[in-house]
Amino acid sequence: MAIHERAGTLALPADLVNIPKLMSYYYRMIPNVEDVQQKVTFGTSGHRGCAFKSSFNQNHIWAIAQAVVDYRQAANITGPMIVGYDTHALSYAAFMSVVEVLTANQVNVLIQANDGFTPTPVVSQTIISANKNKPVALTDGLIITPSHNPPQDGGIKYNPPHGGPAEGEITKQIEDKANQYLAQQLSGVKKVNYGVALASGWVKETDFIAPYVESLAEVIDFEALKKANLRLGVDPLGGSGIYYWQHIAQRYGLDITLVNELVDPTFSFMTLDKDGKIRMDCSSPFAMAGLLQHSENFDLCVGNDPDYDRHGIVCPGFGLMNPNHYLAVAIDYLIRHRPQWAESLSIGKTLVSSAMIDRVCASLNRACLEVPVGFKWFVDGLANSTIAFGGEESAGAAFLQRDGSTWCTDKDGFILALLALEMTAVTGKTPSQRYQELTAEFGESFYSRIDSPISLKKKAKFEQLNSQSFTDTTLAGETITAILSHAPGNNAPIGGIKVTTENGWFAARPSGTEALFKIYAESFISQQHLDAIILQAQQMIDSALKG
Repeated sequence: MAIHERAGTLALPADLVNIPKLMSYYYRMIPNVEDVQQKVTFGTSGHRGCAFKSSFNQNHIWAIAQAVVDYRQAANITGPMIVGYDTHALSYAAFMSVVEVLTANQVNVLIQANDGFTPTPVVSQTIISANKNKPVALTDGLIITPSHNPPQDGGIKYNPPHGGPAEGEITKQIEDKANQYLAQQLSGVKKVNYGVALASGWVKETDFIAPYVESLAEVIDFEALKKANLRLGVDPLGGSGIYYWQHIAQRYGLDITLVNELVDPTFSFMTLDKDGKIRMDCSSPFAMAGLLQHSENFDLCVGNDPDYDRHGIVCPGFGLMNPNHYLAVAIDYLIRHRPQWAESLSIGKTLVSSAMIDRVCASLNRACLEVPVGFKWFVDGLANSTIAFGGEESAGAAFLQRDGSTWCTDKDGFILALLALEMTAVTGKTPSQRYQELTAEFGESFYSRIDSPISLKKKAKFEQLNSQSFTDTTLAGETITAILSHAPGNNAPIGGIKVTTENGWFAARPSGTEALFKIYAESFISQQHLDAIILQAQQMIDSALKG
């Protein structure tokens, strides 16, 4: 994709969404369930859409909330439900709609006091804490966020009592039931006015901030941080964790400066992403251009997306770290500096994450568990403390507490940001400096992801691809060592294909929402070798889908 001419520059008034219009569409537009683009669709991160496109409107949220209630009743989940939301314009409106349905169904609802935002990892960690002693009435949660998506988007995801993203069989039930409610004009959906809901006694305001911040000491070595007296610059990108940093600084005596304290539903303070759109993607150097201006003023800078399940690490002299690079460094550091972690614990990675992780794990005699795309594949391992670390190439990860017990089962941008500071404090090297040492030891990684257009007919064939679909025996001059249609770590279907050699690989999988497929590729030889892998990958996929 060509880089937009204004990528990395501050948003202009013409770039900003019309918030009153957006909210009017949320309340007034009725989705057409005959249109597949307007139905409820749960992807790897819940249902996302836009009010302007009639794909995220009040009826959607009422229907989804009732479908979640139905699932809870069938699964005998009777404890309170935590409802969190981020700073997107549609999130608070959807929050109100959710509360209207939950209270009408006599569900106990826990919300942050004083209309406060609640990040994804806080919901997950609070669920884990609440269910730790296996109470009869289990707690679960709904999080209203479209993650790093543009300001006009909305999103909602369900976390069952294990605290992590809901499994596919659960989201399929919720999706089907919600669409059924939409098709029958919400018949069967119970709801009350929001004012009635607040006065019903089913809504309880609580403080999620203090318990979460206090518990962080179980995950991060704050004594090392305080001794090092490092200066941390933070850009919350206007997200839901913005008010947590002051509490962290005060509780642990840290020097933390917010370089941007604005919360604005238009996200007018953002610099445009590579395609010229406002997108709060903390893994993009274009979206993080504002924070990069401060990189030399601090020992380390960090940024997070609006729901705080992703992290961006900025090191002086190096700029924004590639997410793959930071995952490798974080894993390397944790294995070396968590003596209470059992050697039997696995390290989890998605199959499109860098093979540098495999090389790091092999050098430290740790098993590397490779799973399909989606953080849900790490939930069970994190919950039963058999996976020490689970990470995605898209800058999302979580890991166990220092004693080897469960912290959370969803991605946590806070702990990955604080880990970068701990790493710097303990080793005297920034994560970027440590990654240079890894490349000297294991070789330099050349990595890329590209999107290629594909017809809907060919896209439908993608899941049928397997090792028999290809006749190639070499890839970019190297012997092919494996052609995978199932992930080696858990034998789950990839939904695409991965081809590996000794020094390179590519993976291809269709987009869940658009007529295109994604190719991820990596070489440990050269950029030219990577280009050759990508070119042959496109040819191999095209040929296989013709058959």
